[in-house]
Amino acid sequence: MPACPCDSGLNYHDCCQPYHQGQPAPYALALMRSRYSAYALALPEYLLATWHTETRPSKLDLSEDPAIKWLGLAIKLATPEQDNKATVEFVARYKVAGKAYRLHERSDFIKLNQRWYYLSGSQPDEH
Repeated sequence: MPACPCDSGLNYHDCCQPYHQGQPAPYALALMRSRYSAYALALPEYLLATWHTETRPSKLDLSEDPAIKWLGLAIKLATPEQDNKATVEFVARYKVAGKAYRLHERSDFIKLNQRWYYLSGSQPDEH
């Protein structure tokens, strides 16, 4: 079985695949990991479905030219759920046309009707 793109150490079948197939993520960190995997696997429908309607784009095209190659995910911080909200800070590594980049983001999530949604992201202060 292939390893999950989210770097959990689990195989995809036991990690993010159930969420990609419709099972609700039980907590914000699981949703964040599954969204990273969805970017790596080019699953725009899943990304849009797990994006809060207030901040979700009308469409998401993952067929960039040149293509993005996702290399890995490191979780820096995951806050416990409080008032149906949670935050996950992460660093995602990727390459475009052979050049390496890092996306360092603090993502905010909200839980509505027993489902977690990505709300917004910001660049944390790197002091």
